[in-house]
Amino acid sequence: MAPLIALVVGTALARLAGLVGVTALDGWHPALRVGLALMFVLTGVAHFVGQRRADLIAMVPLGLPRPELLVTLTGVLELVGAVGLLVPATARWAAAGLGLLMLAMFPANVSAARRGLTLAGSPVPPLGRRTALQVAFVAAAAAISFGP
Repeated sequence: MAPLIALVVGTALARLAGLVGVTALDGWHPALRVGLALMFVLTGVAHFVGQRRADLIAMVPLGLPRPELLVTLTGVLELVGAVGLLVPATARWAAAGLGLLMLAMFPANVSAARRGLTLAGSPVPPLGRRTALQVAFVAAAAAISFGP
């Protein structure tokens, strides 16, 4: 739920900043870029710290090689993508790349739900809720990639 909160609150605060005079954030599209970047900073950092890293490694579908490396690689891609979202010249490509990354990582969420794993001590979201969240996140990335 934290990624959704980061996306919504980050977008709303960025839009509010645009309304009070921050011209770079004057519009929903740039505000959404900030919200999505905040979300990916949050999720990207989780790939490197404490129990969350261990939980993410456990989520890698069984049979994939080197789960630790895969978690590190996806974390780096999320953080690089977050920076790319904040640079207008690269935002569309970053959003497209992050959208594809989310689709590629979705099997890990399916695997985690089916195996009843935990994330930060709580059960991972049920597959239906996780799918709805994933659709919202991919839609946000698509809105940036294909938006104005």
